[in-house]
Amino acid sequence: MTTKELGAVFEEQVQRCREVLLVKGEEYTPDEADRFSSFKTAAELQHIEPEKALLGMLSKHIVSLYDMSFVGVDHYDMAVWDEKITDSLNYLFILTAIIKEAKSSETLK
Repeated sequence: MTTKELGAVFEEQVQRCREVLLVKGEEYTPDEADRFSSFKTAAELQHIEPEKALLGMLSKHIVSLYDMSFVGVDHYDMAVWDEKITDSLNYLFILTAIIKEAKSSETLK
C-alpha cells in the first residue's frame, strides 16, 4: 500500500467516525444535555469513574475484533470490520473528551 492509498483509507475512516459519532450521539443523548450521560450513568451503577465505564464498553469491541481476526479476515464482510473498527476508534475519541472534561472540572475546583 502506498502512502497515498493509506491516506485515502485514513480519510475514509475519519469520515465514517465523524458520521457515526454524530448520529449515535443524537440517539444516546437526544436533548444534547450531556453527551457523556450514558458513560456517567454506567459509572455510577458500577461505582467507578466514567472513563473506566467507557473502557469496559470498549473492551467488548476489542474482544470482538480479536475474535474476528482469529477466525480470518475473509470470514467477515468489510462492513462488519468497518463497524467494529469505527466504534472502537470513536470510543477512544470519546475517552479523550471525557478525560479533558474531568481535568477541566478539576481545574475549576
